[in-house]
Amino acid sequence: MHTLKGTRFAIFIGLLPALIIYLGVAILPIGLSVYYSFSRWDGITDMTFTGLHNYQQILKDHIFWLSVKNNVIIMLTGLVGQIPLGLLLALLLNRKMKGVNFFRTVGFLPVVISSVMVSIIWGMVYNTEYGMLNGFLGLIGLDSWKHNWLGTPGLSMFALGAAYIWQNCGLYMVIFLAALQNIPAEVNEAAELDGATGLRRVMRITIPMLKTTLMVAVVYSISNSFRVFDLIQIMTGGGPAHASEVMTIYMYNNAFVNMRFGYGSAAAVLILIFSLIVVGIVNWIGRDKKD
Repeated sequence: MHTLKGTRFAIFIGLLPALIIYLGVAILPIGLSVYYSFSRWDGITDMTFTGLHNYQQILKDHIFWLSVKNNVIIMLTGLVGQIPLGLLLALLLNRKMKGVNFFRTVGFLPVVISSVMVSIIWGMVYNTEYGMLNGFLGLIGLDSWKHNWLGTPGLSMFALGAAYIWQNCGLYMVIFLAALQNIPAEVNEAAELDGATGLRRVMRITIPMLKTTLMVAVVYSISNSFRVFDLIQIMTGGGPAHASEVMTIYMYNNAFVNMRFGYGSAAAVLILIFSLIVVGIVNWIGRDKKD
């Protein structure tokens, strides 16, 4: 018993530096944001306590609700685009084939490219004058389909969604690839003996065995969608006319452009609350019924 207590104390001492750093870097800023959210403050002059005034103003602002809708679009884009595409790529690359390592590297490449570079690449694709997309549409005789993809309110979010899928699907490919390689070969061999091959084996054997990994991917995709900022900020800045503005850009504009730190902090707290609610609902839906 004495030895066990000593071991626990040694573990606590070993974890203490990381715990202090985590509290200072992750928890303290959240606490400060909550504190600032109840005030009117420009970051320079004295802070004035205003209670729930910032929250009341945000919830009445139609631009905030437009940003919430855009975040939902980005979230659905991740769920129906990134995860299925990442799983499909993982299934295709989880087999013995020539040059498989090259294709895996190419698939993961967009993940390691900076968001600035991704934004520049896709900005060139969507460019009205010399963009590849409009050029391709003109080449196949669909000139009437040419658009200002990032400058048209009804199209900008879908154009950004395609760039968002391209940027992150490689990450899910790697996650699913690692999970697929942990499935014992005996399971696949037994499935083949029972006549389960191809799509049938994927639907009845592979995907059920990836349930835990799929849940992790879904939760990560949702939390990542509420943090999206740099890609949209660089490509459209939230425009045109707030049409592609997401909650992080709304928070940034109010806190750092308009110097309303209290208001921006309240927006940041709402982003956190919305993220926790959605992730909580997903975890509840995907929970193991046996528990």
